[in-house]
Amino acid sequence: MPYETLAFDIADGVACMALNRPDAANALNPKMCGEFFDAVVTCDGREDVRAVVLTGEGAIFCPGGDLKYFSNQQKELDASLEEITGLLHAAISRMAHMDAPVVGAINGMAAGAGFSLAAACDITIAGQSAKFALAYTAAGLSPDGSSTWNLPRLIGLRRARELMLTNRVLSAKQAQEMGIIDRVVPDDTLQDEALAQAKAFAAGPTKAFGATKRLLQETWNGDLETQMERETQTIVDLARSADAREGIDAFVHKRKPNFKGC
Repeated sequence: MPYETLAFDIADGVACMALNRPDAANALNPKMCGEFFDAVVTCDGREDVRAVVLTGEGAIFCPGGDLKYFSNQQKELDASLEEITGLLHAAISRMAHMDAPVVGAINGMAAGAGFSLAAACDITIAGQSAKFALAYTAAGLSPDGSSTWNLPRLIGLRRARELMLTNRVLSAKQAQEMGIIDRVVPDDTLQDEALAQAKAFAAGPTKAFGATKRLLQETWNGDLETQMERETQTIVDLARSADAREGIDAFVHKRKPNFKGC
């Protein structure tokens, strides 16, 4: 379906989503969050989507919530924030649990919920001029977009707290060194690098990717024995798949596997 605030396209197993509110630097409002959620649900529900690229149109990835929109809400601000976070969080949850890996291509500034989205991608690649700042407390607000869950796990509680309380701006290199993002590339190759990574994922064992993502999501939810039992059940389930048989046969016969994502 066509979107007003999101550029969306599916080709060759890859869904490309680009935040697209040029008049507001891709800031989040209810319309964008609703369309973003709808697009993620579409990706999750289509077997031909085996990887996703998430980026921003123009020079900025996402500055977070639309503060100009918020300022006009007055007494309705709390209801507006509840709507926006509800949609955004539902989309991020779906991203975290779906089979298709999500590749973030972070261009320009990623602040507030934009920072949170960058951290929530499975693989995050940033252009060398990208900047990262949480910025929530600077507006008298607290973090959302899964950042209080993801960042302590990515970089530790002390570093996450410092970034959230000081709103320190990180360069792309600093964000990579901290472990918030995976790679930094020249700005003019960012989209190509992200698409190449997504195409590599799209040619891979999609169900195994999804199972791995979900196992990692569960790793803090129980003890060692519980997690190992999850591992046993997951690998046994995957062993019944055509991709597992193809992968093992390809390895034994020293050839490139032809995964179908099933």
